[in-house]
Amino acid sequence: MNTAIRFKLFLMMVLEFFIWGAWLPLIFGYLPSLKFTPGEQSLILNAFPIAAIVGMFFSNQFADRNFAAERFLAFSHLVGGLAMLGLAFTHDFVPFCVLMFVHCLLYVPTISITNSIAFANMKDAQKEFGIVRMGGTFGWILAAWPFTFILVDWAKVQAAHPQGVVDWVGTVLKNGLSGQPLQDATKWTFIVAGIASLLLAAFSLTLPHTPPKKTNNAEAVETFAWMEAVKLLGKPFVLVLWLVTLVDSFVHNCYFNWTGSFLAAAVDKGGVGIPGNWIMPAMSVGQIAELLTMLILGATLKRLGWRATMIVGILGHAARFAVYAWFPQHWEVIILIQVLHGVCYAFFFATVYIFVDAYFPKDVRSSAQGLFNVMILGVGALVANTVCPRLSQVTFFHDGVTDFKGLFLVPLGAALVATIALALFFHPPAVSTEAGKGAAPAH
Repeated sequence: MNTAIRFKLFLMMVLEFFIWGAWLPLIFGYLPSLKFTPGEQSLILNAFPIAAIVGMFFSNQFADRNFAAERFLAFSHLVGGLAMLGLAFTHDFVPFCVLMFVHCLLYVPTISITNSIAFANMKDAQKEFGIVRMGGTFGWILAAWPFTFILVDWAKVQAAHPQGVVDWVGTVLKNGLSGQPLQDATKWTFIVAGIASLLLAAFSLTLPHTPPKKTNNAEAVETFAWMEAVKLLGKPFVLVLWLVTLVDSFVHNCYFNWTGSFLAAAVDKGGVGIPGNWIMPAMSVGQIAELLTMLILGATLKRLGWRATMIVGILGHAARFAVYAWFPQHWEVIILIQVLHGVCYAFFFATVYIFVDAYFPKDVRSSAQGLFNVMILGVGALVANTVCPRLSQVTFFHDGVTDFKGLFLVPLGAALVATIALALFFHPPAVSTEAGKGAAPAH
């Protein structure tokens, strides 16, 4: 793969995940400000996991086999980007919900489509894909930083009369929005995401041509491979891991549902009191740590084995929520603990993907990945997005204040239960059935 194509694929991944990273972190605090009920919020938030489930069983395969990948990418991001821009100027539930579903149903398949374009243009995917896919993580990180200059209290900046560029930048960075003004300005996350989507729509037309896949008898049979993957849930160690994945996905999505609001809430209301323009950069520390953690994942797996590595990943969630619950007044500790996001993702979710590739028969391996993705991107997120708004705005909401400590004990307890279940009941065979070479030890 020549340098020009590699750069294009890397930039494609940057923009792809920049879009998602721009609007997701702050939407959980924005929806209540629009006076949507917890049930309405859940429906809007569940547009993405519903789209993920639909995508796994229909739209990805449909797009792959009927459209040139780069053209499908361009169309999806054009329409999805316009829908995202519409969200910035919509305050009524029905149009907001419809626009979110339009965006998500078109966006989710593009996650797989970008992978397809990348793989189709690589000579050695094992060596080249990791570098290209790293662009996605960079994109998510980059999405956080424009808002340090967008979610700003400009009245305070003007009142300070900064002298010179350096003084002006320092004043801007120190005067982030908070409270209702922050919620009102959150619409800019949709504007930035929408613009990025339109840019990717245009850029997609410059990507290498990737024609649709031809359907043959082997692929027709493969369409039903997911049924064979489901049968493998009859093996106790597979079923245990599948259910633990559901719980860990729920806990993971609790983090996204509540962290932004927790960081923004005033200290006297149990929050951290971080200025609005620094919330997304603070959360992006987790993605930076993810890059570093992925580098040591292989060595960790060989040293600890599947079960211990996954347990460390789940316990990362428990440790983070414990710090949230008992040390909210220490903002330095709260920001530092974001590092565990990388451990949680790499040591559990990435490890699950590697485990499935090692233990499942080759002819159903792709469908087996989809089976676990149903839990990671679909059902786990559905459960979290359904119960989290009610927990934070009803169950643990008293006299206008959220009981963050009680709230965070819920995912903390769930993570501990998942850890115990994995430790006691997850016992995979000592050697992989097909990919035994290089597989992690089963302990």
